Amino acid sequence: MKKISLIATLLLAVLILQKCTKDTVSASAQSNTLLFAVINDTTWNAVTVNTSLTYNSATKTKVLACTAIGANKEVNFSVTQTYNAINTTGFPISTFNADAAGNNTFSFLTNGSGGYTQQGTVAPGSGTVIVSAIDSVKKVITGTFSFLAKQNNYDSNGNIVSVTISGVQSGSFNNMPYTFTSK
Repeated sequence: MKKISLIATLLLAVLILQKCTKDTVSASAQSNTLLFAVINDTTWNAVTVNTSLTYNSATKTKVLACTAIGANKEVNFSVTQTYNAINTTGFPISTFNADAAGNNTFSFLTNGSGGYTQQGTVAPGSGTVIVSAIDSVKKVITGTFSFLAKQNNYDSNGNIVSVTISGVQSGSFNNMPYTFTSK
C-alpha cells in the first residue's frame, strides 16, 4: 500500500511540475508618435519630425536625413547610400553605422537658455540606423536607431575633468513620412 501511495504522490508531483511555466518578463518602450527613443534612461517622444530623402546626381548618392524635436531635446541622424543610388523615391533596407568619413552622422542637442546645444560627438561605430521597411509610393519609412554621444568636460587649464555620455537608445520610427528631392 505504501508503494502505491508513493507512486501516486510522485505521479501527482510530476503532473503538477509539468503544468508550471516559467514567468517571463519583457520590457519595451512603445509610443503613438512617429519617432521616439530612450534618452539617458527616460522615454522621449518627438513632437515634430522632419525627414527628407535627397538624391544627388553629381555624386550618385542618396541621403536620408531626420530631425526630431520634443521636450527641449533634438535628435538628428543622416545616413547615406553611397553605392548604386538611383534617382527614385526608394532607399535600401540596410544597416548604417556612424563612420569616420561622415557618411552616417548622429547628434543629440538640448535646449537651454541660449538655444540648442550639442551634447558631445558620436564616434565611428557608436551609432546605428537600421532601415527595416520603406514604402516608396506612400513615402513612409520604418526602422530603428541608437547612438552614444560623448562630451569631454575641461577645467580652466584645458584638462579633462569629466566625460559626459548621452545615450540615445531603443529609438524607433514607424511609417514616418519623408519628402523626396532630386538635385
